[in-house]
Amino acid sequence: MCDCLVVLDTASWDGHTLFAKNSDRPPNEVQLLEWFEPRTERKTKTTYLHIPAHDGETLRFLGSRPSWMWGVEHGVNEAGVAVGNATIYTTLDPRGMPAALTGMDLVRLALERGATAIDAVSVVTELLERHGQGGSGHEGVDRPYWSSFLVADPRSAFVVETSGRDYEVERVERTRATSNRTTIPSFDRRHRHPGQPVDKLVDPRLAASNDVLVREPVSFDALAAHLRSHAGGDDGYTICMHVPGVEATTASSIAELRSEGSPRVWTAQGSPCQREFTRSW
Repeated sequence: MCDCLVVLDTASWDGHTLFAKNSDRPPNEVQLLEWFEPRTERKTKTTYLHIPAHDGETLRFLGSRPSWMWGVEHGVNEAGVAVGNATIYTTLDPRGMPAALTGMDLVRLALERGATAIDAVSVVTELLERHGQGGSGHEGVDRPYWSSFLVADPRSAFVVETSGRDYEVERVERTRATSNRTTIPSFDRRHRHPGQPVDKLVDPRLAASNDVLVREPVSFDALAAHLRSHAGGDDGYTICMHVPGVEATTASSIAELRSEGSPRVWTAQGSPCQREFTRSW
């Protein structure tokens, strides 16, 4: 479970693009906030695969990583590109697929290799076509899934939704929210999971995010309050999630992506309703 939001510069309070995400993971999983320095190597070892390395040095980035996995849940790189993903299910069953790239691997690869949002989208789609998706996204259990991605830079943003190696890309016009379901209309018509209870577990959260985004201009404070909130559902399936033994918000981030100067990033490791957002970059 995850919820992501983006506000382009033309719709934000201070004129800078804002990117926000709550990462919902197993409650006892440790998630690490780390700096990833530039590196060069002959091959890149992801969670389950070795793939050809990037040509030249990778980009430096700040990312939040489940401690057992190579990939990251969300992050921002030195070029001002932010990427986050969310679990989605489609008509294609991910169980039984060979281990390949996970959604979190693709987030990290996009941050390491993408100097703009469209470059990061190309990294995701090209590697998806070449290597595919597969392998569990949870430690110690076989729980594979597909991913949606929200990708942004100071001037543009994109949604990428996937089902195996199939995908569709949508350009964001002003604001956009994603959650744990297909949302691009044409992709949703082709790939929506027929049995996923999105009306109970997902749609209320997505509606709560969209309610924040329609109140333009959208501010940092509005996004922070939203990520801390328990809006959007029952039984703990809320924006700040608390489902004992199942899912909880274990990391949260808000990034201000600036056309001039370095990005600014605020993070909360753990439930944001119980912790303050602190400046991490």
